[in-house]
Amino acid sequence: MDPDTIFDDIAADLAAVGVTSGKMFGARALKLNTKALGCLLKSGAMAFKLGADSPAHAEALALPGAELFDPSGQGHPFKDWVEVPAAQSEHWLRLAEAALDNLSAG
Repeated sequence: MDPDTIFDDIAADLAAVGVTSGKMFGARALKLNTKALGCLLKSGAMAFKLGADSPAHAEALALPGAELFDPSGQGHPFKDWVEVPAAQSEHWLRLAEAALDNLSAG
């Protein structure tokens, strides 16, 4: 499946708990109210706000190809966000759910 379809499926799965689609950094984003919990990047990767010290953050960073999300591309990554490549998209729903939990807890 392509990243856009996977994003749509995740958005549909999380709609029942109030998650909507929107925009962030010019990209498609998953939001709860006005707060973003994830966004689909032009590269086809997806970034998730997991919380820097959370187990989900550590697990996401351990995935092959995953890295801290640096929206500027200038070496200033967001410490709470992890960018996960499309090759690891089977983990995206779980990470979106973890990002939702992180957002709800904060």
